[in-house]
Amino acid sequence: MASTDAAPPWLRTPDDANALAPKVWPERAHRDADGRLVLGGIPVTELAERFGTPLYVVDEADVRARAARMLAALQTAAASVGTSATVYYAGKAFLSGAIVRWVTEAGLGVDVCSGGELAIALAAGAEPARIGFHGNNKSVAEIERAVAAGVGTIVIDSEIEIERVADAAARAGLVQRVRLRVNSGVHASTHEFLATSHEDQKFGVSLDRAVELGTRIRSHPSLDFLGLHCHIGSQIFDSAGFAESAERLLAAHAELARVSPLPELNLGGGFGIAYTAADDPTPIEEIALGIAEAVATGCRVHGVPLPKLAFEPGRSVVGTAGVTLYTVGTVKPVPIEGGWRHYASVDGGMSDNLRTALYGAHYSARIASRESDAPPALFRIAGKHCESGDIVVDAEYLPHDVTPGDLLAVAATGAYCWSLANNYNHVPRPAVVAVRDGAARVIVRGETEADLLARDAGLDASDRSDAAEGADA
Repeated sequence: MASTDAAPPWLRTPDDANALAPKVWPERAHRDADGRLVLGGIPVTELAERFGTPLYVVDEADVRARAARMLAALQTAAASVGTSATVYYAGKAFLSGAIVRWVTEAGLGVDVCSGGELAIALAAGAEPARIGFHGNNKSVAEIERAVAAGVGTIVIDSEIEIERVADAAARAGLVQRVRLRVNSGVHASTHEFLATSHEDQKFGVSLDRAVELGTRIRSHPSLDFLGLHCHIGSQIFDSAGFAESAERLLAAHAELARVSPLPELNLGGGFGIAYTAADDPTPIEEIALGIAEAVATGCRVHGVPLPKLAFEPGRSVVGTAGVTLYTVGTVKPVPIEGGWRHYASVDGGMSDNLRTALYGAHYSARIASRESDAPPALFRIAGKHCESGDIVVDAEYLPHDVTPGDLLAVAATGAYCWSLANNYNHVPRPAVVAVRDGAARVIVRGETEADLLARDAGLDASDRSDAAEGADA
């Protein structure tokens, strides 16, 4: 009953529906002699037996290696044109105490965008001076907390924040380093970008006000203006969009730099990863060199000194290192035009991976507890939630004999899956387990039904006790 008619154009029928696409899975992921997927030296069947499913699994060595490679690539590219680079890990991708330690030990700073993210970064030992604080609506309390903590840079996102940050720093008797987020009019995604004259979005200020607002920042003795900041998009596969954005920013940068030194230019993040075998991002070393050369060229054109560069990668550090494990519950073929589509429903869904429903994101999946000689069939991996849009993987070829009880692994879930996790239908959020060298440990505890009940102020102790007994039964 397999059919390729309904498959999206980018999805190719595989020669082997058990094979792991190299760019999609953690670098050391493989199948053992029994056909089981192995992550961090541990068969996933052992992880599922020990921790249950759904389960987020993060390959620690993979995260550390990608962080180190990212830092080396950006710093080497900057050095090749005569400057330096600072790299922050964008915590919104996935932030926990363990992740903070891994990336900071690799030499990265940490970028946060809420009071909660700041609290995690500080509690995990991140050096405050190496933290950047983003956000389009930072509260006065959050700004005051960041200033008091000694956060290295606050990214000013709107005109009103200039006064708020300046006032908080003045009252604390400190000089706060800041950047100004600017919309360059460049929107980038994968290998395409669109350049417009204006941007209609909630982040940043328009490019035509950059000099005016930068001058206003400089008028406050409690602020130290480092430079302009821009973020052009996500899942960017090459340097073209970054180069166009840098060219636009450098006109404003040069005007400000001619008045007094402007030491830095922050070009944000957005470097893409492969979610499917069809994705082919350019190596970060090539992207980094392309960006650095574009900035150097722009500075020569404008006749200003080359600034230090700063970047904020997140997904490209942690995304590929993460895999989510599920248990298949039901399997059913559904007749569609031109053939059949097979639905495999798993024990998670949009509560642990919202990106498919939210963005139409594509993912890759494999049966992880065994290999199969069955021919490939077109599958859609559905979640357990009472929502027709609850899809984890929209289209994937899996062996035709997928059956209830199989373990299913979805690749490249390290970024924005745990971060966006929720309790829809009162489903507890899964645990996050780190694996490395044959050892596994919980780095974020999974929720239980008791956790959900404990937050419900409309229940008393006896209600919770009765519910717990029912769950145990």
